[in-house]
Amino acid sequence: MRLANVVGTRPQLIKAAALQPALRERHEEVFIDTGQHWDEAMAGTFFRELGLRAPDQSLGVGGGTAAEQTGRMLVALEGALREVAPDAVVVYGDTNSTLAATLVAAKLDVPVAHVEAGLRSFDRRMPEEINRIVTDHLAQWCFAPTDAAVSNLAAEGLVDGVHRVGDVMRDLAARELATVREGSALAGIAGGGLRTGEFLFATVHRAENRAPDAIRGWVGVLDGVARADRPVVLALHPGTREAMDALGVSPSPNVIVVEPLGYRSSLAAQLHAAAVLTDSGGVQREAAWLGTPCLVLRGSTEWLEATAGDAATSVLVGLDASRARDAIDRLAPPDRAPADAARRARERTIETDGATAAIARLLA
Repeated sequence: MRLANVVGTRPQLIKAAALQPALRERHEEVFIDTGQHWDEAMAGTFFRELGLRAPDQSLGVGGGTAAEQTGRMLVALEGALREVAPDAVVVYGDTNSTLAATLVAAKLDVPVAHVEAGLRSFDRRMPEEINRIVTDHLAQWCFAPTDAAVSNLAAEGLVDGVHRVGDVMRDLAARELATVREGSALAGIAGGGLRTGEFLFATVHRAENRAPDAIRGWVGVLDGVARADRPVVLALHPGTREAMDALGVSPSPNVIVVEPLGYRSSLAAQLHAAAVLTDSGGVQREAAWLGTPCLVLRGSTEWLEATAGDAATSVLVGLDASRARDAIDRLAPPDRAPADAARRARERTIETDGATAAIARLLA
């Protein structure tokens, strides 16, 4: 098959890096980058680090409001897909790029394959939830990562074309884990000097966490758990940094703000951290696979499995500083966290799901 493989954000580049080799073994792939994450810090390093080939088409559609960005993507992707004339369009996750590519493909009567189908937070205030639902209902192939995702699709009447394939990001994490086990993998982060289990790692990027009250909330959370002898390393999305600057808010000196990290550096930071604080769906999953305690800076999550059960190491804390401190004290107490993190780095394994091979085989 001739496939248009459409990405636009850092998480999608990670997923494409996992899937692209399998696609190219069986199919003719045309790689299209919308440019939703358009700067070098956000995307450029991922192409080099993950071995992604350069996009066949780079649309350069970044910035603006969600509506402005999606509108420009619709126009650009229509031209791109008419030129490529694919047999199917592959999309990932829940971004504006995913929604736009799906709508254009549907209008052009081109089948859509949705990688990471069936996820639901059951919170339609989240733009990503709307994107997921629309994409799943227009897709011919719904490649679900979990049993819960399959059940979510069935509850919406989607059964035909649904395949439980596993998680392509898990496949990549399993492949790359060996490269970040040693403490030396932390050398390029925050000027060096980070010690296993003696720092916390945080990422904040979602649009809802750029509102003024939300910024004050999560900055308060980070300040509340950061200590001079156990700082928070915050890998900050450029859009979030811009919103903070406009508001005139900055974290305490115990929060070390750094540029967005490359894939391996981010994986290393999660593996070696005492705990992770994030609003990212991808980081939630990676932390769970690595066994690192994770505090989710949101009121809901589409990855409910990670927070289920008494033994869960992921906790929804929202923007509540008191809940965050309690969770950190329980899951990563300072007297135990370094030994726990060292053991993870030494012993943790991640089994592959075989998702990439399954998706490439099922596309026919």
